[in-house]
Amino acid sequence: MNNLSAYERVLFWVNCIPMCLLLISCVLFYFPLDSFPFLHLISLGVPVLVIVNLIFLLYWIIRRKLISVVPIIVLVIGYFVFGPFFKLPFNGDSRDLNDLSIMSFNTRAFNKYDWIDKPEIGDEIIAFVTEQDPDVVCFQEFQSSRYKEFSQYPYRYMNYIFPENKSHVVQAIFSKLPIVDKGSLDFPNTGNNAIYADVIYKQDTLRVYNLHLESLKLDVNKAELTNKYSGKFMERIQISFSKQREQAELLKVHSNTSDHKKLLLGDFNNTQFSNVYKTIKGDLTDTFIARGTAYGRTHTFKYFPVRIDFIMVDPSFEVLSHKNFDLELSDHLPIMASIRLSHQETVD
Repeated sequence: MNNLSAYERVLFWVNCIPMCLLLISCVLFYFPLDSFPFLHLISLGVPVLVIVNLIFLLYWIIRRKLISVVPIIVLVIGYFVFGPFFKLPFNGDSRDLNDLSIMSFNTRAFNKYDWIDKPEIGDEIIAFVTEQDPDVVCFQEFQSSRYKEFSQYPYRYMNYIFPENKSHVVQAIFSKLPIVDKGSLDFPNTGNNAIYADVIYKQDTLRVYNLHLESLKLDVNKAELTNKYSGKFMERIQISFSKQREQAELLKVHSNTSDHKKLLLGDFNNTQFSNVYKTIKGDLTDTFIARGTAYGRTHTFKYFPVRIDFIMVDPSFEVLSHKNFDLELSDHLPIMASIRLSHQETVD
């Protein structure tokens, strides 16, 4: 630091803040610390931390300062821990009608409670799914009264969960492929859940999981992070993170009991930079990482793009495409992927 002016030394110590926070998030990815719930909030802001560190790096490079090596090292560590933060457009899509298309969509009960001032949203959701026509679609926060309006899906499974406050969350799996088995994981002490359906595809049986993890109950659109930062707020965050990790472990144990190839779709209520994501993903392929573009935003947070909805598939599948639809039909954006069994699998 001998070649830095007094101003640049101060600036470097300022730069150390986002660098340290990014490194902490890398540690939490592998070793979650339940005793310090506020640290988990850092993982939600990893994209911002990356951008801030890139800005500092650009400054040091322009100034031709050797100290630029430090943020480079931190960013490289972040890349190897989390994978790419931004995906460039993928050109070339070799899909055909024999490939499998799958969709995940948290519909927020088809706007049943008028979250959005647009009464026709429910019908627009139905029209959207009908137009995209995926082979399998997993709904979180489904509206049960719409059950019969998806006539193109002869095979269906819907599950209700009733928490203590008497409100309910409905999850549904609609499929064009025959369902030969189905069930619910029944997460304890929550209104969230995971359900599954075993479907027949190309002489094989696939297990489709529809996952909806505990909500962190953060509303940055209402500036909740600044206006309600209190002991009670942090206690709620700690409970939510703990439940998410418990639910992720329950899902992991349950999925290990099946020898079927697995497709896992849903709303994790957490990002790809979290230990929850790492636990669930295991050796599965994240279709956005394989074929997505840009930041992959799936939730309408006000200040920065957040990806909390995922499609993950068995490594025996080749991911042909992944798409995030920029539609204001819910507080979540629908996502869809097209996949194909690898050449070795199809030959067998």
